[in-house]
Amino acid sequence: MQVIKAIVLLAVLSCSPFTYAKDAGHHWQSTPHHLSALVGTTYTKDHGNAFTLGIDYEYRVSDFLGVGVVAEYAYEDLDAYTYLLVADLHITHNFIAQIGPGVEFHGSHKMEVVRLGFLYEFEASGFTLSPQLHYDYHRNHKSAVVAGLAIGVSF
Repeated sequence: MQVIKAIVLLAVLSCSPFTYAKDAGHHWQSTPHHLSALVGTTYTKDHGNAFTLGIDYEYRVSDFLGVGVVAEYAYEDLDAYTYLLVADLHITHNFIAQIGPGVEFHGSHKMEVVRLGFLYEFEASGFTLSPQLHYDYHRNHKSAVVAGLAIGVSF
């Protein structure tokens, strides 16, 4: 159900005023630094949905590649901290695939995690708005789906 909500959100936002002309410069051309805050939900089979907050920093290396870090906290019964080193692959001007390894802490339990995610970034006046959908793979544990909306700024 969360996946369907994320797809509907992406469809609605693709018709928003945040879209811009193809010839407009991308924020990374004036500065390579981008910071965003995520509000969303994390879904696991064992714990259901958990309200999630996160922060993402990206350093843009080229038109195609950005590198960065992600930190997220899933509240409620899940009570999990996730930290990732990611590569942001800018497939198009707006469409980005995010992949990278990390670690997740569940109370005193520590586990490895690998993220594969997609986001669509809208830009207006130096700010970005991006609906996101991520799959976090945990070896020997239940994997998770993170869906949310991030608001960012270049600096």
